[in-house]
Formats: sequence, C-alpha cells, structure tokens
Amino acid sequence: MKNEAQWERHAAWWQRNYSQGADPEYEDHILPLVAHHAAGARRVLDIGCGEGQVARQLAASGARVVGLDPTAAQITAASGRAGGPRYLRGRAEALPCGDATFDTVVLCAALEHVEDFEGALQEVARVLEPGGRFVLVLAHPFLQTPGAGWVDDRVLNQRYWRIGAYLEEERAFHEVAPGVDLLFVHRPLSRYVRAMGRAGLLIDDMDETPPPPRLTAAHWDFPEAATIPRVLLVRAIRAS
Repeated sequence: MKNEAQWERHAAWWQRNYSQGADPEYEDHILPLVAHHAAGARRVLDIGCGEGQVARQLAASGARVVGLDPTAAQITAASGRAGGPRYLRGRAEALPCGDATFDTVVLCAALEHVEDFEGALQEVARVLEPGGRFVLVLAHPFLQTPGAGWVDDRVLNQRYWRIGAYLEEERAFHEVAPGVDLLFVHRPLSRYVRAMGRAGLLIDDMDETPPPPRLTAAHWDFPEAATIPRVLLVRAIRAS
C-alpha cells in the first residue's frame, strides 16, 4: 500500500525532525498533554508509536508500555533507543493484542493517516479493559480542511486562519517537505466522535490548548497564532 510505503521511505526524515527534542510542538505541547491525561497508567498500548518518544515517556513514569507501528524502520529505531517499552509491528485496524489487555491506549498524531479509522477505534475498544482510558491526539481537524491556511491581508491589515470545506472529507497525499509526501485524511470532528461512541468509547474530557511559544515564534509568527489550537486531545473511557 502506498501509504505504508511512504512512511517506510520517509521514516528517517520523521526521526530527524520530530523526535529526540527536535520538534517544539512535541516537546513543549504534545508530550506534556499525553502525560497529563495518561497519568497513573499501568499497562499502555501506544498505537502509531513511530520511533517511540511517547512510549518512552510513559515507560519512564512506571507504566508497562507496548509500542506498535506498521513501519519497520520506525520499530527498528524505537528498539535501538530502548527506554523500557516493548515494540511490535502491526496495524491499528488489526491489533496483535488480546482482549482487555490494557488500562490505557494512546493514539497520538496517527489516526488522521489511517484510512479505516472506524476499524481502528473498534480495535482500541477491544484491547481496553472496561473502564480503561483512550487518549487520542489529532492535528486539529480544521487545520486539514482543503484549502486551509494563514491569510495575511496587507490591505485590510488582517491576519486569520482560513478554514476550507470543513464538512467535506478528503483523502490526499500532501508534500510536507521537499520530496516528502504523506497521506492525510481530513474528517470533521463529528466523524471521530460518532465512531468512538459506536465502539463504546465514551468521551469524558477534551483539550484544545494554545500552540507552544517556541513553535509560533519559528513558524506562526502572528499575534493571532496563540488563539488557534493546532492540536486536539480527546479522552474517552471504555464502557463496561
């Protein structure tokens, strides 16, 4: 499949730019958010773990962590960086794990790259014990609408984020860096919420926090940037 082949091909690019402290959004924003919402976890599955930075953080807190990713190059890098977790290669929609194995499942910045997201959420519910937590981190859906982006209107002296066709779902490969194109699937938030409900994952908290100052200074250098969340965290409980 082209999606998995592209992630395999660009794994080294991801590891250079988004791990080991290279990315301020992960370091200053995503990792603290996940740590807060997964606090007290004992048995954790990190789906789409990449090279393991979220898994390592959760393992450092004392949890037993399994990291799972479909990309062999990411699993190899994660295993080489050690830090406590155990790593497996597998797909979100076909988890190689037993029923009710974990008290916490984390899926961080990966579900928007999964085409069968409903199947993935059903699998999350299957491997969670009743009452277990699901921590889902998404690039905020309005960021990925077709045609979205900053508008810097020098005539009216206005800067704002243009939201495209939010209710239209879009599957597209986007060039995120020269020569690096990856699959993104835009879905409105309601699609995720309904699919979670059907899977028995009942939302009990949500976080939309401002982007970290280091990131806005480097990439979103507008005063308005602090009012626009880039990341959406949704936490749910597995129904009994």
